Order: sequence, then C-alpha cells, then structure tokens
Amino acid sequence: MVSGDARVERRAVVLEHMQSENVQEWDRTMATMSSPRYELPDGRVFDGPDEVMRWWVEGRKVVPDQRNELIELRHLEAERVQIEFWLRGTPTTSGEPFEVRLWAVFDFDDDDLMTNERVFTQPPTDDQIAGLVAPS
Repeated sequence: MVSGDARVERRAVVLEHMQSENVQEWDRTMATMSSPRYELPDGRVFDGPDEVMRWWVEGRKVVPDQRNELIELRHLEAERVQIEFWLRGTPTTSGEPFEVRLWAVFDFDDDDLMTNERVFTQPPTDDQIAGLVAPS
C-alpha cells in the first residue's frame, strides 16, 4: 500500500509530466521518469530515453500545438496512477483540430518516478492496468 505522502508525490509527478509536455520542456518531462517507456494503443512501444525523446520531438513536428488536459486522476492498487484526459491539437498535415479522450496508467519506482506510461483509447480493464494485456 502506498503511503499518503507517496500519493501526494506521485500526483505531483504526473501533473509535472503533463504540464511539461504541454510546454514542450522535454528535460522537465524526462525528469519525471526513471525508465522512460510509452506503450501506445496501436502497439508501438518507445523504450529508453533516446526513443522516447525522439517520439516526443517527432510528434510535435506533426502536431506542434499538441496538449493534454486532465479530466481525472486516480490512485490504483499496486502503486499505479491512472488518468483520464483530453488530448488536443492541430496536425500540420490537415489543419483540422482534433480532440480525443484518452486514459493512461503510470507505473512508479521506489523513488516515486514513472517507469512506464500505457495509453488507452477506452477505460482500461483490470488486466490492462496490471500490464497483463496490451493497451487498446
């Protein structure tokens, strides 16, 4: 069970992660993760600082105004945090703004830094939260 202090710290880490992504301050974003890793609903996985940084930078070339807005943050069992959020932006390819509702589950290390972010297009199942089934 995670202590109240750890919950406060993990909430702050998630909020810092989201805010720093919005302003594209990648060093700040990277500092929220001890083992940068993203698992996306389409099956792509970006693992390690170089892959994750490249994905952030390349993604903002296509959607330079990409931003997220928190809807809800929940602390889960097994020391995970789940968020529900809006992802918004305008791709340079179409010029048409988008808004999509997504969910993400974050795993943490003993120092309350993220080790993984799994992104979902619908509320994740218990097996998906546990990492037993890939994001969808």
